[in-house]
Amino acid sequence: MAEEKKLKVVKVAKAEKAPKVANAVEASIDKATQEMILRAQELGIETVFDRAVTMKPCNIGMQGTCCKNCAMGPCRLPLPKGGIEGEDTRKGLCGATANTIAARNFIRMVAGGAAAHSDHGRCVAEVFMSVARKESHDYQIKDPDKLLRIAPHFDVATTVEVDGEVKDRELDEIVLEVAEKALGEWGKAEGELYYLKRAPEALYEKWKKYGVLPRNIDREIVEIMHRTHMGVDQDYKNLIKQGTRAAIADGWGGSMLATDLQDVLFGKPYPIQSEANLGVMKEDHVNIIVHGHEPVLSEMIVAAVQSKEMVEYAKSKGAKGIQLSGICCTANEILQRHGIPPAATFLQQELAIITGACDAMVVDIQCIFQNLANVAKCFHTKLITTHPIAKMEQDNVIHIEFDEHHAMEDATRIVKMAIDNFGNRGAEVMIPRHKSSQVAGFGVESIEYHLGGTFRGTFYTLNDNIINGRIRGIAGVVGCNNARTRHNEAHIQVVKELIKNDVIVLTTGCNGIACAMEGLLTPEAAAVYCGPGLAEVCETVGIPPVLHLGSCVDNSRILLAATEVVKAGGLGKDISDLPAAGSAPEWMSEKAISIGHYFVSSGVYTIFGYMMPTSGAPVFHDYLSKELEKMYGGMWDLEPDPIKHAQKMIAHIDKKRVALGIDKARERVLMDMADRQALEA
Repeated sequence: MAEEKKLKVVKVAKAEKAPKVANAVEASIDKATQEMILRAQELGIETVFDRAVTMKPCNIGMQGTCCKNCAMGPCRLPLPKGGIEGEDTRKGLCGATANTIAARNFIRMVAGGAAAHSDHGRCVAEVFMSVARKESHDYQIKDPDKLLRIAPHFDVATTVEVDGEVKDRELDEIVLEVAEKALGEWGKAEGELYYLKRAPEALYEKWKKYGVLPRNIDREIVEIMHRTHMGVDQDYKNLIKQGTRAAIADGWGGSMLATDLQDVLFGKPYPIQSEANLGVMKEDHVNIIVHGHEPVLSEMIVAAVQSKEMVEYAKSKGAKGIQLSGICCTANEILQRHGIPPAATFLQQELAIITGACDAMVVDIQCIFQNLANVAKCFHTKLITTHPIAKMEQDNVIHIEFDEHHAMEDATRIVKMAIDNFGNRGAEVMIPRHKSSQVAGFGVESIEYHLGGTFRGTFYTLNDNIINGRIRGIAGVVGCNNARTRHNEAHIQVVKELIKNDVIVLTTGCNGIACAMEGLLTPEAAAVYCGPGLAEVCETVGIPPVLHLGSCVDNSRILLAATEVVKAGGLGKDISDLPAAGSAPEWMSEKAISIGHYFVSSGVYTIFGYMMPTSGAPVFHDYLSKELEKMYGGMWDLEPDPIKHAQKMIAHIDKKRVALGIDKARERVLMDMADRQALEA
């Protein structure tokens, strides 16, 4: 009896034990996030930060050596204690080695990431085709100049000879032919992707030499799934060859197509002022948040919330207006074209609802927590899914399937639903006051304009300042947040260390939002955070030291900017010659692996933070970090510590400066008019 009573007491004690929750300060460096984590815990609402405390990751899965590609598994191949000494004898049931398993898992991540970006691009291409065929009247070609710039890359003529006279072709003809050629990139039967020839010639020849020129986008993704099926490709070098082909199909195919076609439809971005963080939400306004990655619907929602009809309707319901903001890359898309402020990064999405002020959260695809539905149940928020491939099982989620043929009708219906929900708010609304100013909306064209204006727009100015040492080099710092790391800390520390050492930073995705929250996306930031050379250039040109180039598909802008630097001359003949490096400090998704691999395959030293899912197979890991550099000029690296991470990038940049013979700063020379005329010539 005494023993039974003791057991009963123990059981009660366990039942009453409070669940583990996140320490707000340890979870994030962002004040708004810290405040909202504490609010969620006070209300008894679990968030991703709490789940990261209670659920630990699988160590073997992190190492990349767990295979579940058939029902004889999962086969788990942990590293022996003390590491591998001598021959690696680990095998799965079928005999697959650790290298084979890690390579299969790695390129399956490439396939997942490439599929996500490329399916995004396909959706945009389909809308583009509906515009070309006059089937959709809510969209139009907003940037015909961009259309004329990309048409030659599809072998689409922009002029025609009539009776011996060259005339401009009708725009409608060009649009239709570009649409047909673009859609063909996903499934054409022969040939190669059109955009591959946009790469520097030396890089294209490398791809050709090693047999990795993508044939069409879908085929490369499907072939990965076939090769990684049980009992097919069992050579890690051959597996990564196909992963390389698929990654290139993403970066120089699906992603680049998505960026270009979005620019033609919605207008290419130019620098625009805005704000960032949860403090952009307004208590006396209807708050609508768009979240995801495709701008096809969000462009229409921007138009709807700005319409006189919807603004007046909101006022009739007691609101002072409508505040639209965004999360993740949908946020970046509408930021760079309209100045709509991003409210949150990936990890803050639940917190936006926990403010109690979110009247509707409208989601499309990618990076959307299913737990949003559970959080929304605690508040009045309408959670609306809009894409046929992205639904949620919870009964409180509303699905309004978006159709480009009646786009404005769908957008207006969603906005009206949010306005009608404004009066259903609870008494407790808590919006953090934290927000920061930013200048975003940079692209290849706008950078070119900033460096030289309308008549002398060129990347020569950038190259000249790299050669003379004012700018040490270029860094692309991109990617998601990861709940296994302190929110935003690695992003900000890496970027600050880079610009302190005169490295100009190009950013996309959640890194861009994190930098905006920290105040790094303003021209004034240069004087505070930069080394003297970069600060001088930023002050002269009037740009921030961190240039926000858009969403994660817009990493293709970084590829094209690097190509323009090569074309401008003086810094080698290939991207791999440039004093440049890439980074994803807090990466999380399969898209990051695909992005990282197409940068490596394009000749860029690419370093990830947190972990690499290849460490359990040392031979394969070394192949990625050493052998690929001999082939393409780029390599993978890993460094979780943010400062060491940035310093590795700087060391690589310095190595490239030495190779180019520009490691010593060039003396300044006062130029007279004759000197300038000679330079112009």
